Amino acid sequence: MGSTLLDKLSHRPDPASARTSPHKHGLYLGVVPERAARVRGAMPLVLDHDLDVLPEAGRHLTVRQLVGHVADIANRFAAGGVRAGGHVVICKAPNFDLWLLATAVERTGAVPVMLSQHLDSAAIAALLARLERPHLVTDGPKLRSLTEDGVALAELTRGVIGVGDAGPGMGAVALAGLDGTVPVRPVLRGLDEPAMITHTSGTTGLPKLVVHTPRTMRSRLRPQLFLLGLMRKRGTVAIHIPFGHSRTFAAMSLCLLQGMPPLLVKDGTPDAVAGFFAERRPWLIEALPNSFLAWEELADDARRPFASVKYFSSTFDAIHPRTVRRLLHASAQRAQFFQIYGQSEVGPAAGRPYYRRFAHRMDGRCVGYPLPGSARVRLVSRDGRRPSKSNPGFIDVRWDGIAKTYHGEQDRYDANVHDGWWRTGDVGYRSSFGCLHMLDREFDEIPGVGSSLEIEDILLDELAELAEVVVVPGPGSDAVPVVCTHHDEPLDPDRWRAATAAYPQLADPVQIPLAELPRTATLKTRRVELSRRLEAGL
Repeated sequence: MGSTLLDKLSHRPDPASARTSPHKHGLYLGVVPERAARVRGAMPLVLDHDLDVLPEAGRHLTVRQLVGHVADIANRFAAGGVRAGGHVVICKAPNFDLWLLATAVERTGAVPVMLSQHLDSAAIAALLARLERPHLVTDGPKLRSLTEDGVALAELTRGVIGVGDAGPGMGAVALAGLDGTVPVRPVLRGLDEPAMITHTSGTTGLPKLVVHTPRTMRSRLRPQLFLLGLMRKRGTVAIHIPFGHSRTFAAMSLCLLQGMPPLLVKDGTPDAVAGFFAERRPWLIEALPNSFLAWEELADDARRPFASVKYFSSTFDAIHPRTVRRLLHASAQRAQFFQIYGQSEVGPAAGRPYYRRFAHRMDGRCVGYPLPGSARVRLVSRDGRRPSKSNPGFIDVRWDGIAKTYHGEQDRYDANVHDGWWRTGDVGYRSSFGCLHMLDREFDEIPGVGSSLEIEDILLDELAELAEVVVVPGPGSDAVPVVCTHHDEPLDPDRWRAATAAYPQLADPVQIPLAELPRTATLKTRRVELSRRLEAGL
């Protein structure tokens, strides 16, 4: 079906080209696969998992097959009542289905709204109510959970489209049962109209709905296109980030349009990753900071899963220097580790590479410099004095990649804009060499502690047995280090006292199993929740 569709499309003008070039002005996700297929239809995509939406598709696809699958799903959505301009919430078990479903929704001209399945029913209900009676696309487990928790889906949605085992027996219309034979031409909406909605991590409460447009999504590709232009060779790209995050759609667009075969990783456990990478030998790996942290132990694995890696790339959160050093030394190449600083609303704002030769001097708080073609960054004093390490200022960002708004919360969005600059909520300073240092989220600052993140970096360097350490306010506003060790081994109190001798402001450590650390879908520690648990005695 993909081949037939592509042949038909090749004999008529590309609707994207007719209205605006996605490469120059906007990124239209719904036509990315067919644009890529015209140049490299046989390029492979390899998954480490099966698809719920297309269980018969297997784990090896080509771009040409991707075209057919996206078009077929878009046709079925249209048959199910999805229309241009409407909202379609996608909330299901995380795998590559999320990319397929969202791309198909965007092809119809509707707006995909990506909600993590990790959100509880109350949060999902609140976010559904903020939208204009969207369609809901979900699977059996999530639909059962929402129903059992009393979420009034009949009132909050226009209807439920089910995948997997979610069907008529559960009050949903099965996607597989909808008629996909009537072709739907791609609908390309305006450059500044909503094209996708994702949500913030929700570390401080109910997530905000972040509105992306074709223009903002295309702008975020500029710095990465510049960096790719400096690379003489291209290879396979392993992607292990949440499939419903806006960053995944940017990464997939770059892979498809720039000819880099993607390896799509769902199972991030170290043993599974080691086997997959040892077999597929990625050239570049993009993953979450805490995924890389969990993979440190593979640096000594006999399978040498990182031997082929030329580039590591990480965003979403600060990454610990120990992790960077271990991964760079695990590569047999002259590898580089790119740390990118940004957030959901902003995209990539600053970054820098690290090299094996100099990684021992890495300062984890140094998040880099504004990227070519990317944002401008400024530091704003909070007290009239010049921002410095001891007196950090607000980090503000300005460029055309900033999300358009928070859906349904324009006032909340506007409160973050100061003279046209977006206030990130982070605080930091610039070094004498101009490097941006991010010390903490303003919300997470603990009086008398300095940078919690910096202390965490140092403790992870000093104590190899730590899998994670998070410094948060505890009872009485004390700075409490919550520690997790590899394999949940008991913490050695003597080693801990020696490592923390320079930090008398820290309370005694609280050790918990790594699995009990509250995290967001992007594996960030939910610091507010952790503090709440400390107050409640864990």
